[in-house]
Amino acid sequence: MPTTIDRKQIYRLERKGDNPNVLAVDIGGTLIKAAVVDDSGALVSEFVTTPTPQPATPEAVIALITRIAESLPEFGCISVGFPGVVHCDCIVTAPNLGTQHWKNFDLEGALHGTFGAPVRILNDAIVYGLGVAKGPGRECVLTFGTGMGCALFSDGATFFGLELGQHYACDDCSYDQYVGHAAYLEIGLDAWNERAERVIEAVHALTNSNRVYLGGGNSRRITFALPPWAVLVPPSSGVAGGARLWQADMDRWFPARPAAADTQARK
Repeated sequence: MPTTIDRKQIYRLERKGDNPNVLAVDIGGTLIKAAVVDDSGALVSEFVTTPTPQPATPEAVIALITRIAESLPEFGCISVGFPGVVHCDCIVTAPNLGTQHWKNFDLEGALHGTFGAPVRILNDAIVYGLGVAKGPGRECVLTFGTGMGCALFSDGATFFGLELGQHYACDDCSYDQYVGHAAYLEIGLDAWNERAERVIEAVHALTNSNRVYLGGGNSRRITFALPPWAVLVPPSSGVAGGARLWQADMDRWFPARPAAADTQARK
């Protein structure tokens, strides 16, 4: 019996033109950051930061990524950190971009169709953490930006995305609302720092992590002394983590999908 060759599997494994470099994209509710990195995560290009389109529809975001990529060096594959729940072949939630725009959208397929290069996508806090979590033990990543992202790592390899930003911090206020950028603008630097300090302590107690990494654009606003188990990490960690998506130990997180024609045949 002949073997069916899966188109998705082919483009997941074969980099465009055998180019080892990665276009690493970090999509945020306020900013989209991108760079071309080598397979170790080192920058090959400048680190480009551009305001996120409003409204942040898939079409507008992909058009912006396309414009950014035109000014960057050639790359063989693409990685994306996305601010929401990503389930295999589609976006599930995008609370700070507009879930109504993104729910069930095939971002991987759309980017592959645009660039002709293989694409891997995970939640942005997970991708951020992949750039810094090395083990041993349990590590937590908190990203302070438009909202708050959270991910857990075990020994730097196994990870879990936590949609903690959508859960209650107090009363009817989610963590996104409690320490997100809108809260910073409303209550000011000092009050925001008081909240951020409480959140870091609470998440550390909740996760029982050996280390907590603090990233995202608003982490630079932290003014209080950090406990010994917490450390600030640079914004470029997101793109460094993008290179990690293409290392061999990550293959298990990206199962091949059926080709479009096969999917239609089964319906």
